[in-house]
Amino acid sequence: MPRTRPAAPGGTGGPRCGCSPPAQYSSLPGRGMPPQPGEPYPTASHVVDYLRAYEARYDLPVIRPARVTTVHNGDTRLTVETEQDQRFAARIVISATGTWSRPYLPHYPGQRDFAGRQLHTVGYHGPEEFRGQRVVVVGGGNSAAQILAEASTVADTRWVTTRQPRLLPDDVDGRVLFGVASKYFLARQTGEESSGVAGLGDIVAVPPVREARDRGVLHAEPMFTHLTEHGPAWADGRTETADVIIWCTGFRPALAHLAPLRLRDQDGHLALDGAHARGDNRIYPLGYGDWTGAASATLVGAARTAKTVDAEIARRAAA
Repeated sequence: MPRTRPAAPGGTGGPRCGCSPPAQYSSLPGRGMPPQPGEPYPTASHVVDYLRAYEARYDLPVIRPARVTTVHNGDTRLTVETEQDQRFAARIVISATGTWSRPYLPHYPGQRDFAGRQLHTVGYHGPEEFRGQRVVVVGGGNSAAQILAEASTVADTRWVTTRQPRLLPDDVDGRVLFGVASKYFLARQTGEESSGVAGLGDIVAVPPVREARDRGVLHAEPMFTHLTEHGPAWADGRTETADVIIWCTGFRPALAHLAPLRLRDQDGHLALDGAHARGDNRIYPLGYGDWTGAASATLVGAARTAKTVDAEIARRAAA
């Protein structure tokens, strides 16, 4: 399937989430993730090493490189084609391409007029390149707060959001979030009401964020309405001059390879009937977020969803 950016440490959140669960909560079936010496939560490299070892331990038949470009109807089965001119016939396709390869940039009037630099979260590699510049950070989530916290130590920063962001209590970390997400998963299974992690807040108060809050820079302004050549502008006539705008505006599911099957509605959504795609029960989307299973973009969430998908496919094969 299309290559995707590795998940954040522990497989949760955005590329700078800072809210990953401990290693024991980030394991796949059959082989626990070992703790990382000196680290309370697994780093990205530790997760990658674990996944490589997992693949080797079970001798998984992974074909690489194999970047899938299209999935379409063949003569009797689905045909999967790759950039490497490979072609596979399949009765069922599990699509697990994630979101990291498709960063989302919202459209605002004047974006092309802005003379400064614009980049998405994926293009942020640290604060030093912005030293002495005027930086506007857009977005109300973990990535925006953490980038703001870092950039504000070397640059003149502004933070803009569509709604006032909410910091989680200081004692809420990845372990707590995992527990809340697990309760949410069980509540969905039994039909009970639960607000999940969203009920706690938007942003994990990791140490850099708390430090920025204490410095008084973690103040969000309302979202601007448009951009000018020099920077953002608001409906009340106020303007700001900026050198850089960092869009921390999330990601969207990477589903372009399924386009030939015409499964998405006019709003671009791919609806599900149970675990498979509505309109084609041979397609199983997995790992894109809560719409394909509770916390399914995390390692443990993907494993839970995969069990459901595997069981359904096994029943169909035995029928």
